[in-house]
Amino acid sequence: MEKDRHAHVLSGTSDEAARHYERALDALLFFRAEVADEAQAMVAASPDSAMAHVFNAYLGLLGTEEKDAADARRSFGAFRAAFDSSGLSPRETMHAAAAESWLDGDMLRAGQILGEISTEFPRDALALAVGHQIDFFTGDAPRLRDRIGGALSAWDSDDPHLGPLLGMYAFGLEEAGHYGQAEEIGLQAVGRHPRDVWGIHAVVHTYEMRGMFDQGIRYLDARTEDWADGNYLSVHNAWHYALYALEAGSIERVLGVYDNTLHNEASQAVAMELLDASALLWRLLLVDIDVESRWVALAQAWAGRKDGAHYAFNDVHAVMAYVGAGRLSDAERLVKEREHWLDRSGPTVSNHAMTREIGVPVCRALIAYGQHRYARVVELLAPIRHHLHTFGGSHAQRDAIQRTLVEAAIRSGRHDLAHTLLSERINLRPICPYNWRARARLADRLGDTAQAESARARAEEQAAAGAAVLG
Repeated sequence: MEKDRHAHVLSGTSDEAARHYERALDALLFFRAEVADEAQAMVAASPDSAMAHVFNAYLGLLGTEEKDAADARRSFGAFRAAFDSSGLSPRETMHAAAAESWLDGDMLRAGQILGEISTEFPRDALALAVGHQIDFFTGDAPRLRDRIGGALSAWDSDDPHLGPLLGMYAFGLEEAGHYGQAEEIGLQAVGRHPRDVWGIHAVVHTYEMRGMFDQGIRYLDARTEDWADGNYLSVHNAWHYALYALEAGSIERVLGVYDNTLHNEASQAVAMELLDASALLWRLLLVDIDVESRWVALAQAWAGRKDGAHYAFNDVHAVMAYVGAGRLSDAERLVKEREHWLDRSGPTVSNHAMTREIGVPVCRALIAYGQHRYARVVELLAPIRHHLHTFGGSHAQRDAIQRTLVEAAIRSGRHDLAHTLLSERINLRPICPYNWRARARLADRLGDTAQAESARARAEEQAAAGAAVLG
């Protein structure tokens, strides 16, 4: 009976398959593309290895791709039907239950089971990594932090997997609001493994949330060779670079990042990359920057996927693209399909609550924004603005929705609400050119020329710091 490097049992697994497991785990932790080949090689080497099939099931789910999840559900179901699981270790049994729960649509239950594994087996890096992503997909910041923090004390300082765990912990700290500590831990992670792209990602999030976009630009520029290719996170980290450039007011640089990396003719229409493209163009739309041809191509990419109801966070970004491209009928059709799906699906499917409580209202708000029905946008978004995290993503990603509410409040004449929203934002993030530009637009509406000039000057002063770095 084989065991992994931390003495966890791998039932029915040959020595060769165990080696593939370790390589697959390394690739998973560092977001390298060979993870899929190594996981498949593990199955080929030991078709009766439960952990081989569990690993492949997780891979089918982690991309939030409906078709991949369906394939994984069929494959894992066939394995479970033909396999006698009575000989599995307790850890393997829990992993199988977690995979099965998620494949059945209960992402929250899968996360709970993985948490139970981490309590009993805190050095199970697979349970920690997959659970961490579930916490991200469900927007659970405290658990994103504490799942990893609760296991770290069991790890030796010289363990090669401690680095990526520190990167995960840094991201959890950042999402929970501990920005200084998150930066420190993230830098430690990257110091151990310079190509730890999730650790790099955690660090750039801390700069984003504190308005340190000039520092973020410097950091990403200095590490371009570490993050810009050869991993699954290169597009997302480029998106962060574009956000910094947007704050600096360099629209030319923003569009350059978009065209070269986020979406172009060579892009593969992967959901996690398309949503970054949508989120960036939507921020431009909110400040009336016309990028019509890009919207047209992006909307076509979303339409070509023919997604069903799988993950509400993806749906919202598809609707952004449809609205931006003027394909309002496609946006409406997606929403109606989701509403019909809600009538047919059960509450045990995690995406059911995500879609009902957040996904559909946000999609309808985006459509209303495209129709210039700004008062309706406010009606839809204001009641849920403090609950947006429950449909997943990061604070930085969800800020596109928060900005939509700000813009709708200004444009609909809800000046009291707009003032409140901007006061919240400015006091939380005083260094953010967008916040000050929005305050200037509100002051213009109110006829307060002095405040408008002051806010606009503040925005330009802050933007200049990033522009100077961009050159």
